[in-house]
Amino acid sequence: MNSEQLEGKWKQVKGQFKQKYGDLTDDDVTYTEGKFDEMLGKIQEKTGKTKEQLSDEINNW
Repeated sequence: MNSEQLEGKWKQVKGQFKQKYGDLTDDDVTYTEGKFDEMLGKIQEKTGKTKEQLSDEINNW
């Protein structure tokens, strides 16, 4: 899965959350997206894996 595909999937999930939880704002979702990016960065730092490798692992789960 490349970064464009991952971004597309994130946009789908973000849209579904907004539909289900109408009171979520773009700021709420952006904050959550930032936390996810931070988590990926920490995993990369600890494991030495690339974003692509981690994306593949997440996709396979």
